[in-house]
Order: sequence, then C-alpha cells, then structure tokens
Amino acid sequence: MASYIMLLNYTQKGIEHVKDSPNRLEAAKKLAKKLDAEIKKFYLTLGGYDAVVLLEAPNDEAVSKFALAVGTQGNVRTTTLRAYSESEFRDLIADLP
Repeated sequence: MASYIMLLNYTQKGIEHVKDSPNRLEAAKKLAKKLDAEIKKFYLTLGGYDAVVLLEAPNDEAVSKFALAVGTQGNVRTTTLRAYSESEFRDLIADLP
C-alpha cells in the first residue's frame, strides 16, 4: 500500500456545519474502505490547513477517487501528497545513477 498525506481546508459550507465533522470523518473512513484504502490518522491542525489525514491506498487512482468523492460533498478542499517512508526514500536514493 502506498502512503499519502491529505491536507484539508474547510469550505464556507464545511465550517458552517463543523459540528457534523465527526460524522463526516466516519463516512470518509467507510468510503476509504470501499476503495481498499484506509485512513490511518486524522489530525485537526492549526496554521495553513485545518486538518491532515494520513491515508494508505493501493494506488494513485484509488486515492484520487477518494479525494474527488470527498470534495464533491463541498465541505473541504484537499491537497494530496504521495508520501514515501524512510525505507522507500533510502531505496530510491540507493537506485540513483
């Protein structure tokens, strides 16, 4: 499974209904499972982003479907980053010419 970091910002609609966020998170966890992915961690954050999700998915297509499905609900905007573990990083560097 590949790792992803998803950065979230509430939309106006999302912040107006912020008390529904825990239920939306549970729905997102169920959606991830349908896509053979898993939300490993969720953090509410301070600063430039309102929340951070650590997600594992089988491929980029699955995480793209997840981000699009979450985004269509209109509560958050997402930025998704492919994340490489330290061991993956070391393997990538070792294979450099």
